[in-house]
Amino acid sequence: MGELPLDINIQEPRWDQSTFLGRARHFFTVTDPRNLLLSGAQLEASRNIVQNYRAGVVAPGLTEDQLWRAKYVYDSAFHPDTGEKLVLIGRMSAQVPMNMTITGCMLTFYRRTPTVVFWQWVNQSFNAIVNYSNRSGDAPISVRQLGTAYVSATTGAVATALGLKSLTKHLPTLVGRFVPFAAVAAANCINIPLMRQRELQVGIPVTDEPGQRLGHSVTAAKQGIFQVVVSRIGMAIPAMAIPPVIMNALEKKDFLKRRPWLGAPLQVGLVGFCLVFATPLCCALFPQRSSMHLSRLEPELRAQIHEENPSIEVVYYNKGL
Repeated sequence: MGELPLDINIQEPRWDQSTFLGRARHFFTVTDPRNLLLSGAQLEASRNIVQNYRAGVVAPGLTEDQLWRAKYVYDSAFHPDTGEKLVLIGRMSAQVPMNMTITGCMLTFYRRTPTVVFWQWVNQSFNAIVNYSNRSGDAPISVRQLGTAYVSATTGAVATALGLKSLTKHLPTLVGRFVPFAAVAAANCINIPLMRQRELQVGIPVTDEPGQRLGHSVTAAKQGIFQVVVSRIGMAIPAMAIPPVIMNALEKKDFLKRRPWLGAPLQVGLVGFCLVFATPLCCALFPQRSSMHLSRLEPELRAQIHEENPSIEVVYYNKGL
């Protein structure tokens, strides 16, 4: 077997990202929870393989499958723009186990105010880490901005949850079970834009098709953040809508009435099953490397790009996750 050729484009995912199926296959790999079990040495080895290959150095005996495996391990643990190693629970591979636990507990302990406040706080703390870790671009964000985003999102989520909880006191139990979802949806609309406010102030990098940076666009940042908000809310729908219906029916059965301690683990398991599919499929709703027609950019940036590169009609940007 000969040496691996250097013309494999590992700057892009392995599968065609212009199709939903290709993006879904990509994100099933990126969000694979098994990546969390990899050691620091394994992560560094994958990074070395990827960086060496990009530099034109191929390890003896390296196969294409091994190269792509290293690429996806690298992508699962390192930020695509800054190259920094992400904190463990901020990685997309942590989405299923973390959300499964937090969401399951939010849906289980929704009746008492202290537990509602506690689990909404835990959820927003986790979301703040994820949103910061998977932001677009390489612009720094200050501690003050992080704190403002965190406090605002947490306050919004708790206020929404408690407000809806008080409104549903005299409604059927099933209605009350959907309060956590409403709070999570509202918080996503607050947390993500605030955690990525730096992008809304200075813009995110936009490039041409080969990846050459052309400037920074606030318009692209707005579109990317909107797409992420839609994806996150969509991700939460199956996990927070299907288990409540099932649990509402099961809790009326003698089996669970005699074994109430089974309620929480059963709910967590149902949420986890939904998230295994919902997480990658909702991440795949929009291309990771999104595009925008030049005419939709800010006038100044549009004029600059047109002057320097008259042939460019479409620009590209990383929307974040």
